[in-house]
Amino acid sequence: MLGLLLLQVLVSCFCLGHSELVKSFETSCPQFFFREIPPNEALEPQKPAWICQRYKNQYYFATLYDRKMRIPVYSAYIYQPGPGKRPKTWLVEPQLIGPTYPKTMEKEWTLLNRYNVSLEKLSQSQAILQDYKNLTGLNRGHLNPNGHHDDYSSRMATFTLTNIVPQDEKLNGGAWNNYEQQTMIRRTQGCATTYVVVGAVPGNNYIAKGRVNKPSHLWSAACCVVDNNYIKAWAVIAENDKNEVQLLALGELEDTLTELYGRGQVSLFDSDCPRD
Repeated sequence: MLGLLLLQVLVSCFCLGHSELVKSFETSCPQFFFREIPPNEALEPQKPAWICQRYKNQYYFATLYDRKMRIPVYSAYIYQPGPGKRPKTWLVEPQLIGPTYPKTMEKEWTLLNRYNVSLEKLSQSQAILQDYKNLTGLNRGHLNPNGHHDDYSSRMATFTLTNIVPQDEKLNGGAWNNYEQQTMIRRTQGCATTYVVVGAVPGNNYIAKGRVNKPSHLWSAACCVVDNNYIKAWAVIAENDKNEVQLLALGELEDTLTELYGRGQVSLFDSDCPRD
């Protein structure tokens, strides 16, 4: 009887601990997607992890993570910009190590010292801070940018390495930043709710001795609900070695990504979001 009770406790702990890494965005954190429909399976990598990004017991956005490339495929969020300080602390995702670890993102230091996780074990599951040290011409590029959120906790949540890719530093501080901070403000005028998906196409180059992929392209798509009768959309793509951003229609980006990923026709939003 005691053995059965212990087994039930262990099973319940496993289920509780596993709520951060989910099997489906539709059933776990659908609120970050237009009409609660995430991008289709054409973006799924060989070793995917679906993360409802949780910080201090609250979900802030969703990320499809590529365990093999150690970069996010995309992050999806609702655009809610506001003033505030830029956080400086970087976090990692304990659930990628295993289901018995915390459900919320944590500092590396916390996992190493409080949970006795070795750096080697952590590094096997995801990118770590050391991977982004001593980069030349690249820096840590947010997919979901902290500036698109209106309070400190939501900004802090974007500082997880599962939301980061090696990005060309001129692009990150130049044309991509202009899109995030200027174009988005203009484009979202009149929008009641703007759903955003930002992604990275895996490339042929790596950092950290082959551990972390350097994307060939970065892309972003937005679906803006003005009112019940009007929805608009736009998209951009950038090569990750040039300081240029190309503005596209949503349908044009989906067709481009279909070619780049080569896994079938890409769909980023529900069909009610206009493609032209």
